Amino acid sequence: MLSAFLKSFLPRGLYSRAALILLVPVVSLLMVASYAVIQRHYEGMTRQMTDSFSRTVSYIVDTLDAAPDAESAAREAQRLGAAFGLEIALGDTPPEPGPEDRPGAFDLSGRMVVTQLRATLGGLQAIRLEGSEVHLWLQSSQGPVALRFRANRVSPRNPHQLLVVVLLSGALLGAIGFVFLKNQMRPIRRLALAAEAFGRGQSLPYSPSGAREVRAAGQAFLEMRARIEQHIEQRTLMLSGVSHDLRTPLTRMRLALSMMEDEPEAAALMEDVAQMEALIDRFLDFVRNEAGEAESMSDLRALVVERVELAARGGQPVVLAGADRGETDGQTPLMLPLRPQLFARALDNLIDNALRYGKRAEIRIEAAPGAVCVLVEDDGPGIAPEARALATRPFVRLDAARGASRGGGVGLGLAIAADAMRSHGGRLELDGSPRLGGLMARLVLPDRRGNGQSEI
Repeated sequence: MLSAFLKSFLPRGLYSRAALILLVPVVSLLMVASYAVIQRHYEGMTRQMTDSFSRTVSYIVDTLDAAPDAESAAREAQRLGAAFGLEIALGDTPPEPGPEDRPGAFDLSGRMVVTQLRATLGGLQAIRLEGSEVHLWLQSSQGPVALRFRANRVSPRNPHQLLVVVLLSGALLGAIGFVFLKNQMRPIRRLALAAEAFGRGQSLPYSPSGAREVRAAGQAFLEMRARIEQHIEQRTLMLSGVSHDLRTPLTRMRLALSMMEDEPEAAALMEDVAQMEALIDRFLDFVRNEAGEAESMSDLRALVVERVELAARGGQPVVLAGADRGETDGQTPLMLPLRPQLFARALDNLIDNALRYGKRAEIRIEAAPGAVCVLVEDDGPGIAPEARALATRPFVRLDAARGASRGGGVGLGLAIAADAMRSHGGRLELDGSPRLGGLMARLVLPDRRGNGQSEI
């Protein structure tokens, strides 16, 4: 419980945590050192100086007490004052006690001097601190005796100089530590950026640098990236080769079937050939490497309108929410860094998937915290919540959950959309449609708008 409570106040970033690790020991060490010096050294010196001065004052009072008359006492006071560097006055009446007799709350040395003088001097009538001077009034056989002297006689002055030196040295060491920490964090940030870009399908130039452990992690990342790229390339070449090899016999079969139009089985076989060719195209769409398509600032709204209009021109029952009321006309462009072809392919797959299992589809664009969402809804049977994670895997068909497939399929539509979203740094989410009652596929893109828009 306590650990969870403390974690809520701790910084989340690595740089902030490393800075905290640097600052806490330095500040703690400076505080302990300052306390030890002030309490043990400074107070000890003040006590020693005060005790020594108290013996001097006692000697002066005893000498004045031994004088036979007031004139002799005055001469002794003048001589002793010159010898000890004090101002000694006889017959000076002590002042009435007042607030000025008490040192200030932050005058540590003043409070210590007053306490020590009261404890060691007998016959002390009054004591007052005035700036850098101390006034004492004592009782003797010759009457009141007033002594005036500088405070550095009983206490080391300017104790704040020690604190200033400690603070300046701590600030200097902290600044040096921050520079060193920043240099150590830079390679880690570069590695994080390269890994994040690779997750979006980009291969940024990266060379390991920094400490030995960071260089080892960077080298491991490069080797991992190379293995993944090689695996993707091999998979693409293999499936592309298989698909290409299959097109040759399919072409011969189509040609042979076209010459057998009078045969009753020819039409059914022609449909099977067309379906196999469509499946091959889907395979190629799935394995196609989109890393070569660079990101560019694109109008998401215009891209969505284009794909919806293209599907509608083909006679499919798909609409853009609000388009029939003119709500999208005249709106400012929704500029986002996109790979237009890849995103268009993902949206087309979702539209085809919605129309395969439902009678109509509806698309709309919404804003979310830190993201922009494109929603594709249908009125089909939907997908059970426990099967939604499985539905985005390649070659998975959930006909039992989504109903009989019209026109066939190989279970790649949602997988292609999910891969496309990952390459954009986003994600594909599946949920129930509250408007149409079927499935709602949500394409979530990070809100990296380049035109400062705050609303959609």
